[in-house]
Amino acid sequence: MRSDGLNFSRRAHLTELMDGPCSYEEFRDCLRDLEEVNRMTRAYHPTLRWLERFAGSGTKPLHIVDVGCGGGDMLRRIERWARRRGIEARLTGIDLNPYAARAAREFSSEGSSIEWVTGDAFSYRPSSPVSIVVSSLFTHHLTDHAIVDFLMWMEKTALRGWFINDLHRMRMPYYGFRALAWVMNWHRFVQHDGPVSIRRSFLRADWEDYCAAAGLRAGDVAIEEVRPARLCVARTKPQTEEP
Repeated sequence: MRSDGLNFSRRAHLTELMDGPCSYEEFRDCLRDLEEVNRMTRAYHPTLRWLERFAGSGTKPLHIVDVGCGGGDMLRRIERWARRRGIEARLTGIDLNPYAARAAREFSSEGSSIEWVTGDAFSYRPSSPVSIVVSSLFTHHLTDHAIVDFLMWMEKTALRGWFINDLHRMRMPYYGFRALAWVMNWHRFVQHDGPVSIRRSFLRADWEDYCAAAGLRAGDVAIEEVRPARLCVARTKPQTEEP
C-alpha cells in the first residue's frame, strides 16, 4: 500500500451512488454525463473493434444482447456500426433498474429499433437465439461469485461469443479520473462513482481466476488491456450455423 492508504491489489467493497435510491431525473442526468465520459475516453472502441470479426459472416441476423445497458449508449453505437456495415442485427438492452429503460428510450432516436428490457439477465427468455452478449462497465458492480455465474451464463447463452468491457484497477487512472471529473463538473454521482468503480474493478489475474472458476480454458478467452484504463475479456466461439 502507498501512503494514501488505498490498496489496489484487491477489489474494494464500496458502493456507488447510482446504485442507491434516487429520482429518475438524477439517474438520467448521471447517465447523460456517463455517455460524455465514454465518448472522451473512447470506451466504445474495444467492443466495436471486437464485433468487426462478425461483419459479413453468416446470413442470419445477429442478435446482440447488452447486459447492464444503462442509458443504452453502447447499443446505440452498435446500431450505427451495424447500419454502416450493412449488418442485419437485432439489439436488446437489459438492465435491472427500470429507470435505465426509460432513459434509454428518451436518449434514442425515433428510428431506433433497439429493444429495452427491465429485468435480470439470468431470467431473460429471448424469442430468438442470442448470437452475442456484451457488457460495458457492468461486471465491477457484481460480487466475485456473481461474476463467475455471469461468465457461465454468457458461455451457455451466446452462440457466437461474448465481450466484457470494464475497468482496469490502477492508481493513476483513479486519480486522473477524479481530476477530470472535477474539471468537467460532471454529475455528482459520476464524480463519486467513477473513482469507486476503478477501485471495484479488475486486474488480469482476477479475470484469469474467474474464467478458470467458470470452467473456461485459458486458450479460449482473450484478456486485453486497452488504454485508458480498460481491461476487456473476449470469447469468440468457433463458427457454427445458428439455429
